Amino acid sequence: MLDIRYIRQNPELVAEKSKQKGYPVDILKLLELDEQRRQLLAEVEDLRAKRNELASELKSKKPGPDKIEQGRKLRDQLDKVAKRLAPIDEQYLVRLKAVPNMPETDVPVGTSEDDNKVAKQWGDKPKFDFKPKNHWEIAEARGWIDKERAAKVAGSRFAYIKGDLARLQFALIQWAIEKLTDEKIIKKILSESGVAASSKPFIPIVPPAMIHTDVYEAMDRLEPSDDRYKVGTDDDNLWLQGSAEHTLGPMYMKEILKSEDLPIRYLGYATSFRREAGSYGKDAEGIFRMHQFDKLEMESFTGPNDGRNEHLFLIAIQEHLMRQLKLPYQVLLKCTADIGKPNARGVDLEAWLPGQSAYRETHTADYMTDYQTRRLGTKVKSGAEEVVFAHTNDATAIALGRTMIAIIENYQNKDGSVNLPTVLQPYMSGKTKI
Repeated sequence: MLDIRYIRQNPELVAEKSKQKGYPVDILKLLELDEQRRQLLAEVEDLRAKRNELASELKSKKPGPDKIEQGRKLRDQLDKVAKRLAPIDEQYLVRLKAVPNMPETDVPVGTSEDDNKVAKQWGDKPKFDFKPKNHWEIAEARGWIDKERAAKVAGSRFAYIKGDLARLQFALIQWAIEKLTDEKIIKKILSESGVAASSKPFIPIVPPAMIHTDVYEAMDRLEPSDDRYKVGTDDDNLWLQGSAEHTLGPMYMKEILKSEDLPIRYLGYATSFRREAGSYGKDAEGIFRMHQFDKLEMESFTGPNDGRNEHLFLIAIQEHLMRQLKLPYQVLLKCTADIGKPNARGVDLEAWLPGQSAYRETHTADYMTDYQTRRLGTKVKSGAEEVVFAHTNDATAIALGRTMIAIIENYQNKDGSVNLPTVLQPYMSGKTKI
């Protein structure tokens, strides 16, 4: 959530930027509740101080009837103020949590994803002497995906991934982990991009698949809850995560990190789950938009001064990996309405899919500033005494299903076979095609 002090100092700006993101919150009402809350908190503190003073006085002598009565009155007054404070505090927190993160200055103002801006395109689109097929036409014919049998077991939007396609998924995982845990590769990416960031490599991690409701809400990733899978009973209070960063981001909740340990970078592998309510058409074909999918996700914790550069660095990693795979792509700077409530900035990478004759999303990079860590209580001790909230970033390293789609469609042959990107061949027993 936002710092209330920032909202007090910039009420009109916060109202305007919230509206641009699609969250028309009532900032004046929030500030009215904030003022009432502060006054009542001051009363509570004053009454507690008087009670403590009286308690200290009574330690040294036996209390008389007047002091006992004074203590009773202070207790009653404190109870009354606390009862007045409770509903105001609750309303205040609800309204404060409803205020979205403020977009960075270079985020385009827009009302839908149609207002996202293409910042860059890279790579030559492949040319074929035949009509290119969609990935599902190739994969189903080769026996690599089986959605019909998966539907018997789990319903629609699930698939069995088989044979060489399953091997390709594990090849991508091993290749990406090897690259992002190598400091020499990290330094190369920094040199290529010109971004000023640490060369510290990533730590591979397999995070929990489930998350408690209050933690999910603190991450501001539970909504829309219709897209999430709740598991067990209400007493279990658990949801399946929708992406690895959902359970990586809260790792250090209620902790103070040391500035010398930063950045903390994780490369998380997770099988994730989303209902994907409302999607249809070509997205329902093949494995582009599934209820279950696998990803390698980057999560990073930094100090406030390094947050934005870390965001740019994660985007540079995404571009580097796509270039190594020789997959044509474009970079989208997402507009205010599309970046998401907790985001200060958001970027998508979209791979060219010849079978659809369109660029489609394969990566996203989200800069959160301290919006999540303020609710999670994740802080950084900077200098001798100063303690500040950490900044977080998350970004896709490899969306395995969608990256395999891009490989199938860009490297397809007329006979239905698929050439393998050179960088993946050592992880496929030297095979050059599947």
